[in-house]
Amino acid sequence: MINIHKEVFKVLSFLIPICAIAIFLAYQNSASKYKNVIIFILSLLSLSLTSFTLFFFRNPQRVINVQKNGVISPADGTVVIIKKVFENEYFKDERMQVSIFMSPLNVHVNRSPIDGILKYYKYYEGRYFIASLEKSSEMNEHNTSVVQRKDGVEILFRQIAGFVARRIAYFKNVNDSLKQGDEVGMIRFGSRVDLFLPLDADIKVKLGDKTTAGITLIADIENNVD
Repeated sequence: MINIHKEVFKVLSFLIPICAIAIFLAYQNSASKYKNVIIFILSLLSLSLTSFTLFFFRNPQRVINVQKNGVISPADGTVVIIKKVFENEYFKDERMQVSIFMSPLNVHVNRSPIDGILKYYKYYEGRYFIASLEKSSEMNEHNTSVVQRKDGVEILFRQIAGFVARRIAYFKNVNDSLKQGDEVGMIRFGSRVDLFLPLDADIKVKLGDKTTAGITLIADIENNVD
């Protein structure tokens, strides 16, 4: 049985009534010779939209690939950026950026990449460029989160809304304790997650690699605690 994330009810609560009203109005107002065809098309469209919504909000159970010194993927998708950048919101220094693009067909539940404490969180309104574009990292609607390991290593990850996305859901609060692989949020209908890692992180993925949230090892970062 496929698990469906509870966030789906927020979408279905207005999708189903809209579809029902459309079918009712078609039944009331369509000419008799076209009524059955119009109602059939609307019903098929409603069923397709509902089925896709349920598919999009699927949340398969995962056995988390716990890595003591590792950073695991926060998202299902494709690695589209690996490069050194200046991170100007929180660290204000150079970091290694690894970006994962999520298409509408990917699972969109996001997970914590490491164990630690949520030290920082901020939401930004923004525009809706295609999420695979580099400029979407700062210009699109996005959330920024920073998780700190017990050895002081901090990982920043940024949820970025895509071209058709209009809402980022986030389930945690500052000072919450997170386990590697814990669900932290999701983004609707095409989006991206950026990771900002220390420069000495040993990156384990390459451009074009497919990632699975909670399973794929993105990087190793040496543990400085004896």
